[in-house]
Amino acid sequence: MREMDRPPHETAPAPIDPATLLDEDDRLRPDFVRRVLTALDAGDVDGVRDLVRPLHPADRADLIELTGEEERADLAQALGDLIDADTYAEMNDYVREDMVETLAPEQVADIAAELDTDDAVAIIEDMEAADQAAVLAAMSAEDRAAIEDALSYPEESAGRLMQRDLVAVGEHVSVGDVIDRLREDGDLTTDFWEIYIVDPLHRPIGYCQLSWILRTPRTIAITDVMARQQTLIPVDMDQEEVALRFQKYALISAAVVDGAGRLVGMITADDVVHIIQEEASEDVLRLSGAGEGDINESAAESYRARVRWLITNLGTALVASTIISLFGGAIEQMVALAILMPIVAGVGGNAGTQTLAVTVRAIATNQLTQSNTRRAIGRELTIALMNGATVALIAGTGVTLWSGDWHLGAVIAAAMLTNIFIAGLAGVLIPVTLDHFDQDPAVASSIFVTMITDSMGFLSFLGLAVASGLVSLG
Repeated sequence: MREMDRPPHETAPAPIDPATLLDEDDRLRPDFVRRVLTALDAGDVDGVRDLVRPLHPADRADLIELTGEEERADLAQALGDLIDADTYAEMNDYVREDMVETLAPEQVADIAAELDTDDAVAIIEDMEAADQAAVLAAMSAEDRAAIEDALSYPEESAGRLMQRDLVAVGEHVSVGDVIDRLREDGDLTTDFWEIYIVDPLHRPIGYCQLSWILRTPRTIAITDVMARQQTLIPVDMDQEEVALRFQKYALISAAVVDGAGRLVGMITADDVVHIIQEEASEDVLRLSGAGEGDINESAAESYRARVRWLITNLGTALVASTIISLFGGAIEQMVALAILMPIVAGVGGNAGTQTLAVTVRAIATNQLTQSNTRRAIGRELTIALMNGATVALIAGTGVTLWSGDWHLGAVIAAAMLTNIFIAGLAGVLIPVTLDHFDQDPAVASSIFVTMITDSMGFLSFLGLAVASGLVSLG
């Protein structure tokens, strides 16, 4: 029963403090989730709505995501209009897609109409072509034009991310004129921090923060208040580059321009926060070959994303196995070689992963460019030599004491130093090379670094053992 439908003689439930529903990390408390699901199982729709009503839209979205697929539809039906447009905007992509599939095109169109363009596009862009067309047909002409324009830009570009609702004024107005327009024009957007000043061709020539306008006499020309130096975002710029630009220049919002330099939208900091989180998570998951890595992703999609990298890894592992097979006779002569060689490969793999993680991050954040690549490579090789020497000394001493054979200790020390140096070289050169050829260094780097460190670890250790006369190939 909705609040407005509650009979006059009924007393509304006591308000619930949302803070009591969240733990210290702002996550919904398990006992609260259980209370909601218990009320849902009991068919107490009013109880479910009373519990959920105090929640922020983001927390409502979390509640829906925490609910199992088999109960999600019943929860959505019980909540009804409490799942508003803002709640859909905060949902996980996979959960939102499942929820939207249960709605009629007219319902999706109503939700999209209440959202900023970028949030509406996020809901519509992944729909099937027929469903997408039906939703667009149910929208008003103005909203449909804005969505279709956004969908015409590449995915993960500024054009998909930007909002069309902004405030722009001509260059020949006063501060008073701007204030009057802000007060009188009921069609203006309500969420903005900056006003853009444009020339007759609608090209931005400056911007003005609201605080500047409020503190300036009405008679002053807006061009005397505005800042002419501004950061403009090309409409086709990749969203990761957009995020880096916001971070570098500490932007709250930024104007988006088309190829002719005309103002077509703006991007705000709250949108960039989501991008930073998405891109960081994406790079980490790509390094591991785990695909999207979302726990709401279907098992079939996760399987397809992961298994191809495991098969690739199986192929690269055969390289290391082949090297071991070449030294089969030597290993038979000294069992200690079989015991120790995984240590060489394992430590080298960890060293390579450390360098790889630092390099991929540096590339992603624009810290590593063509201007400082050589210096960065030299730095990583210096670190690799220092690490290699330290680990080699410890490993060599330990093996000598364990085996009583200083010869074997010297071999593993030399192998450690060699493999850690090679690991450092591979960890920086592979992602740099992939980036040079416009390939994502986070996608395949780990597979190749692992192959190199394993293969070179076995080859250096067993090869040095044979070359030093500790064992023979026969």
